Amino acid sequence: MFNSKIIGTGHYVPKTKVSNDDLSKMMDTNDEWIQERTGIQERRWADKALDETATTMAVKASEMAIQKAGLKNEEIDFIIFATLSPDYYFPGGGVQLQHLLGMPTVGALDVRAQCSGFIYAISVADQFIKTGMYKNILVVGAESQSGLLDKTTRGRNMAVIFGDGAGAAVLTRTEDNAKGVLSTHLHSEGQYAEELALLSPNPSKWVKHFENNEEDLSYYPYMNGPFVFKHAVTRFSEAIVEGLEQNKIESNDIDLLIPHQANLRISQFVQKKFRLSNDQVFNNIQKYGNTTAASIAIALSEAVEEGKVKENDLVVLAAFGSGFTWGSVILRW
Repeated sequence: MFNSKIIGTGHYVPKTKVSNDDLSKMMDTNDEWIQERTGIQERRWADKALDETATTMAVKASEMAIQKAGLKNEEIDFIIFATLSPDYYFPGGGVQLQHLLGMPTVGALDVRAQCSGFIYAISVADQFIKTGMYKNILVVGAESQSGLLDKTTRGRNMAVIFGDGAGAAVLTRTEDNAKGVLSTHLHSEGQYAEELALLSPNPSKWVKHFENNEEDLSYYPYMNGPFVFKHAVTRFSEAIVEGLEQNKIESNDIDLLIPHQANLRISQFVQKKFRLSNDQVFNNIQKYGNTTAASIAIALSEAVEEGKVKENDLVVLAAFGSGFTWGSVILRW
């Protein structure tokens, strides 16, 4: 059986920076309040004048990843696109990405696992490669969430957290079972779906959208913050432990943990639990906010670019998010 490894990463974030002070002009909030609760200092929002969308940002991240992989677009055999903010209700962004990259008629799969989307997408790609079905797979996480947010005091608990951007990775086949993706671990718990959700639009509520009912908040994302936080720190830890135990390695063997950038306080909690140093954990939520399915992809690309991921490093990716979904990927770089 083959193994899969990442041979190229890329990322793109919009040029528009939105600071905490910028948000304080839109809603009743301030820099101290936001940083204390989330660690976020600024985030990027898609530029409407440039018609930036999840897919257009995904194109830029993908081009970077493919170029760094030393491949041409036509050498990609399959696309897996993770997002909760596709350009259309349907079809999904994968087919748009295939078209905009000028690829042959390769298959394109969309993953809707929200903050865990990139983890799920890596797992799917890994299985396709291990079975020999595909050789080179493009995995993308991209989000354009700013247009979904209620940018008033009413919606500040969500609006201060989320940002836009895209990250990508190219996975390829290897016969070295000691390198690449060592294992992936996926979980879900749907009984808590509405604790972090966007309830509309959906077919059963479609008509209400056209009634212009301003009191219908189901068209804005909702999050039960304390409830989500409590579950996140537990599930993050479980997913990491599961991966370490399967591969018979200890937490002090981790060279770099890249957690989903949900909240800096969650990352710090997990870091303390596993007794990891600052050099062993990569965070960039301070400047990008929570970019959902794109967050780990962007962070991985930045970590590689900054030389924080080296040959033979043990890299752990872990996420928790809406669904609830959570999971981890254990990599030997």
